[in-house]
Amino acid sequence: MGDLGITQAQVVCMTGKSKGSISQYLSGKQIPPENAQRDLAVKLGLVPDYFEQDEPILKLAKQGRGAIPELRTKDAAKLMRMGHTTVEDGLKQGVFPWGYAIRKPSGQYRYFINARRFAEHECVEIPPELVV
Repeated sequence: MGDLGITQAQVVCMTGKSKGSISQYLSGKQIPPENAQRDLAVKLGLVPDYFEQDEPILKLAKQGRGAIPELRTKDAAKLMRMGHTTVEDGLKQGVFPWGYAIRKPSGQYRYFINARRFAEHECVEIPPELVV
């Protein structure tokens, strides 16, 4: 999480696992089976065998990026042919499996869209220049 710059709450949103499961994995009280480890790695944008390595080194599935490839809400909206406020509302409500919204103390929202999961779920090809 530290290497990716994400929080436990973000891991929960990105993987679809419960808060309790992620907490158990992080504390070492429970170890997910190999197939679940591969699934977690892929959903986090890492290489599938990331957790199987003796000493995992941060290896992103999309080489050359320092973090999980993201997509801006306006670009996601354009690809889906809908308004960006519709996408933002959906992220706030948690209806999209490829992203989420976090409300900051200021009352504003920070949106996160996993570009890889978006492309897979929406069956679209994302032009490289739209990936942040």
